[in-house]
Amino acid sequence: MSMLKETLHSLSQPLEAALAYLKEQLAALRTSRATPAIVENVMIETYGSKLPLKAVASISVPEPRVLLITPWDPTVIPAIEHALATQASGLAPVLDKTSIKLTVPALTEERRKELLKALHQRLEETRVKIRTIREETWKKIQALEKEKQISEDDKFRGKTELQKIIDHCQERLEQLGAEKEAEITRT
Repeated sequence: MSMLKETLHSLSQPLEAALAYLKEQLAALRTSRATPAIVENVMIETYGSKLPLKAVASISVPEPRVLLITPWDPTVIPAIEHALATQASGLAPVLDKTSIKLTVPALTEERRKELLKALHQRLEETRVKIRTIREETWKKIQALEKEKQISEDDKFRGKTELQKIIDHCQERLEQLGAEKEAEITRT
């Protein structure tokens, strides 16, 4: 594989990582639909350390606006309840003997605006990451040409190929953003 192809091939991993991180961030934005991503990373202080909720309980969605948290060890229910009350804003835990039920409230117009603002902020952060990755890759391609490992024509072919890869990644980012925006604005 030529140095140019290697450089362009190595681009996919950081771009995929940036998009995967964005997906995690968008899943955690709470809309009026219940999803385990809303609470799965809430830290629970139990067994002498802090663990994410997903490590101590199963999280299911029995109804569109209800989360059911069933700990594997019922003795951690008080710790889960405390963590949810302090870290999961707007969600009031309701205790059962063996589980905790969370009802996701409907979004107010003000909350929708806050979520849209947070969405656009996360999208812009990812755009910046993608631009940074593009610039670093372009510098690598230029360095290859300076070191006479590729020709000037290869350098410009590489730039064109680089832009195609970046454009494809940007399209995926915009699609993720549009889907989440539709989810937030849906009544």
